[in-house]
Amino acid sequence: MNKKNKILLFAVIIIGGIIVLSQSFYMVDETKQVVITQFGRPIGDAVTEPGLKIKTPFVQKANFFEKRYMEWDGDPNQIPTKEKKFIFVDSYARWHITDPLQFYKRLTNERGAQSRLDDIIDGETRDQVAGHSLEEVVRNTNREADTSATISVMIEDSLARISVGRKKIQNIIQQNANLETKDLGIEILDFRFKRINYVEDVRERVYDRMKSERIRIADKFRSEGEGEASRINGEKERELNQIQSEAYKEAETIKGKADAEAARIYANAYNRSGRSVELYSFIKSMETFVNTFDSTTTVILSTDSELYKYLKSMN
Repeated sequence: MNKKNKILLFAVIIIGGIIVLSQSFYMVDETKQVVITQFGRPIGDAVTEPGLKIKTPFVQKANFFEKRYMEWDGDPNQIPTKEKKFIFVDSYARWHITDPLQFYKRLTNERGAQSRLDDIIDGETRDQVAGHSLEEVVRNTNREADTSATISVMIEDSLARISVGRKKIQNIIQQNANLETKDLGIEILDFRFKRINYVEDVRERVYDRMKSERIRIADKFRSEGEGEASRINGEKERELNQIQSEAYKEAETIKGKADAEAARIYANAYNRSGRSVELYSFIKSMETFVNTFDSTTTVILSTDSELYKYLKSMN
């Protein structure tokens, strides 16, 4: 054998050795777990510890699966509630592989698992939504009416009593789905409703109903406001009339006292001596002259008039 053939043979041996070694060893990452199969059949237990591992070359195959949590995202489905209200329900879940060997036997790969989860979770979601009212699906707790707020009493839908609630329904779906996935080697860690909404043909009717309800509430408050305004105006008029009546009464009382005092003064003046009476009569007559006559006034007096007497005496 010449040197060239020796080199070629040596190269073939090296390449063959490399291929054999590459088929004999495999690396398990911290995020992976492995099931070894021989001619399509699983051999031994699943490999879950990271590191460099050995297998029979060419005969055995390493099947890698995720060890981390994985996402399941469902398609929005149109589902009727217990009271036959059609809604769109969009949901999601988180799951992981708990038994790689059983997972491989039943589902083969993650694509098969996603397809199986579609059937299981969508079915449980449909059953639970159809078995509960819309209020149960969208709410978690009951709302207590504030007796001091009229609006809370009037919006009856918001005060509907619930016995289960959205969170508990999600937990029921997760538990029931896990019962079905138990022999598949997977576990559903979490399930949530992503979005719940009315279907299009129902949504417009719901909006119209909401608007009419708000208009009714506004009319109710407007009516109550007008009634309160009438009551306040009535009280204002009553109080105003009462104040005016009391003021008039007090004014008349003062005026009566003043008239009585003036009459007393007049009586005292007339009961004095004639000279005082004459002086008082003269002063009052002079006041009358000042208030009645000026340089252009023409007056006709009888001879027995008091004014005539004083005018004559001035000549």
